Amino acid sequence: MRIAISTGGGDAPGLNAVIRAAVLSARTRGWDVLGIKRGYAGLLGEDEIVPLTEETVRGIANQGGTIIKTTNRGSPFAYPILQPDGTWKNVDRSDELVENARNLGIEAIISIGGDGSLKIASQLAAKGMRVISVPKTIDNDVPGTVTTFGFDTAVNTAMEAIDKLHTTAESHDRVMVLEVMGRDAGFIALHAGVAGTADVILIPEIAWDIEKVCEKIMDRDAAGRRFSIVVVAEGSKPKGGMESIIGASLPGQDRRLGGIAERMGYDIQRITGKETRSMVLGHLQRGGSPTGYDRLLATRFGAAAVQAVADKRWGHMVALQSPHLVTIPIADVLKETKRVDPAHDVVQAARMMGISFGD
Repeated sequence: MRIAISTGGGDAPGLNAVIRAAVLSARTRGWDVLGIKRGYAGLLGEDEIVPLTEETVRGIANQGGTIIKTTNRGSPFAYPILQPDGTWKNVDRSDELVENARNLGIEAIISIGGDGSLKIASQLAAKGMRVISVPKTIDNDVPGTVTTFGFDTAVNTAMEAIDKLHTTAESHDRVMVLEVMGRDAGFIALHAGVAGTADVILIPEIAWDIEKVCEKIMDRDAAGRRFSIVVVAEGSKPKGGMESIIGASLPGQDRRLGGIAERMGYDIQRITGKETRSMVLGHLQRGGSPTGYDRLLATRFGAAAVQAVADKRWGHMVALQSPHLVTIPIADVLKETKRVDPAHDVVQAARMMGISFGD
């Protein structure tokens, strides 16, 4: 058996741990393993195909990033090609990819990625490719799995930032607004905000009112708590308002969000008169060494993916459905989206403790 591994979409702590577990599990079976560089670019002649061995993956479980690189603009079904006139055109190169994989003797692909990579995997499966998917996203927004690796590390990174902001906010009687990742789902903001004892948490699933946010801040001020911590997901938006979109995305990329913290900081200071500072945590949430939980989950996913190949579970994704790992059809995963349920007990617990969601 010869298999190949691909990592696509944004990077997440734990990717290397998945690769290591998959390679070691496959090599134990006597299989050959190849790494497709930069998503699927390696299979399209835009990058390399590299052998992955026990030596290749030695000592990488604690490292962030991915040794085979990744991209969020390399779908073989809409591959961006620069035209002579300087414009970009998306071209379907999926048949070329399938043919190149066949010529290399690749019998199965383990695709590690989020919703975009899952869609590509499903499309490749429809073309007859033997594909097994591993869910990856720091946003924890992939359906069918309790959690994804990288999420715990991102939450801890955000929580540590909140802890640090608390001390400077209290020292100066300031309002601190922290923007975290979360384009469509507010899991990072919710979990980090509750764990870090934020005063206001704003997520995409609950539209907020700036007056309500300021009301919470002034209530604290009147009670002698003259500082406040506001955690806001990048994709959150006010009632009747729009999300904050910055700049133009590169060809093949989704919209770029950002700037909500700065806008909120300005509005809070204008309405309350309190000195307010904003901070964007950004890609720090994607970087660094994965937590122990993420290393373990990623390792379990990598080994489970190889087992799924052995079991010929083509077109399936490995998933955590506590306490067990299972496989579910990728097509079923793509039928829905995973978002924070406003009625979830974490949200309700936060409300009972006095945390405001701006509504």
